Amino acid sequence: MKIKLSNVVAPSFKEVHNDLKRDGHTHYWLSGGRGSTKSSFIAIELILGIMKDPQANAVVLRKVKDTLKESVFDQLVWAIDVLGVEQYWHIPDAKLVITYIPTGQQIRFRGADKPKKIKSMKFARGYCKYIWYEELDEFTGMEEVRMINQSLMRGGKKFTVFYSYNPPQSSNNWVNTEKLLTRPDRLVHHSNYLSVNPKWLGDQFIVEAEHLKATKPKAYEHEYLGNVTGTGGEVFDNVTIRPITDDEIQTFEHIKRGLDFGYAVDPLAYGVMHYDRKKKRLYIFHELYKVGLSNKAAFDHIKIENTNNDMVYADSAEPKSIHELRQYGLKVVGVKKGPDSVEYGIKFLQSLEAIIIDDTRCPNTANEFLTYELEKDANGNFKAKFPDKNNHAIDMVRYALNDEALKFKELKKKKHDPDNPTPEERHTKMVRDLTGGKPQVNEFISW
Repeated sequence: MKIKLSNVVAPSFKEVHNDLKRDGHTHYWLSGGRGSTKSSFIAIELILGIMKDPQANAVVLRKVKDTLKESVFDQLVWAIDVLGVEQYWHIPDAKLVITYIPTGQQIRFRGADKPKKIKSMKFARGYCKYIWYEELDEFTGMEEVRMINQSLMRGGKKFTVFYSYNPPQSSNNWVNTEKLLTRPDRLVHHSNYLSVNPKWLGDQFIVEAEHLKATKPKAYEHEYLGNVTGTGGEVFDNVTIRPITDDEIQTFEHIKRGLDFGYAVDPLAYGVMHYDRKKKRLYIFHELYKVGLSNKAAFDHIKIENTNNDMVYADSAEPKSIHELRQYGLKVVGVKKGPDSVEYGIKFLQSLEAIIIDDTRCPNTANEFLTYELEKDANGNFKAKFPDKNNHAIDMVRYALNDEALKFKELKKKKHDPDNPTPEERHTKMVRDLTGGKPQVNEFISW
């Protein structure tokens, strides 16, 4: 019996299916809200892919092994059933493995809580062509995922890796920031239940979704539409990730360079950027970001990049390192800091129209700006102070733009200085005085 895919796959996945057919990408990031059927789609593609390629095997992962049986395992059993190919597959009751009977190809299931079992995996026939990370946001980060991929993506010509997840609420969560980063072999797709045949979901699903939409629209947007609504603790909402070309860099005139020292534990962070004062846009296009780097090695790098030996603005808390770099011939100065320099530096960066970062040239800088978030206290409230961790590139940028931040600070201070009121503030005070403290501004003519 021939199955028409449109009868079992939502139309929102048609382009992804066609891309898979032409081997368009290696990594497929499928995000979505409840009922988006992304996991159903992946399960169907895995079954079809293994039956089509006699060398293909698959490994399906979740963070915790105990969650495999009643999620991805049952999802693949469903796919086998809905495709009408049960007679070709062996599905044991107890063991977490599904076998394609004609060739012995396998789908294996693993929890990332036991990484050694992933590293030692071998197949009797073929190689691990397909990898599926279900509930990707449960994993600790991209480093963990990369280590698993490095272990499994061996011995074959073509690999396909699926990542399925409901986007976490925080825009700074590693999953949400990772998908923004530039990678040509990655396809990013988002879906929600609105593109799915309502009969597949059932009447009660629709009722629950509509009730939440009416009573808690933000929760509905996150849970059912799968949108990143934010927690309110995100520090930078003005970051744009995109390539900055060599031709574009050639047009930059206001180049700034910053340096944050580090060695044993914290990385040394050096960066180069262009600040467009008129448009209030910052372009960051070069970084050096490394732990255990000596000042001499840093100088050797900066000397090659900074051919004209233009001024570098560094952390004044490291006078010894600044002196050493000067001895090598580098023009470097420690920036003026104060008790509120961090606050005003970050607020200045927040005030910009856009902070544009080339994540290929500056991956660590991009990661810091995308994931920097206020911390919460024991009661779940956001702390007022900006956190002093994972901010080495951010500090470097603050130092490079310290003069601009000081101007920003003085302007803010002047606007709210009671001894130096603006004309608008003087007018408001006059109205209050004339009306006994109750301003009736509309009764007076503004000057």
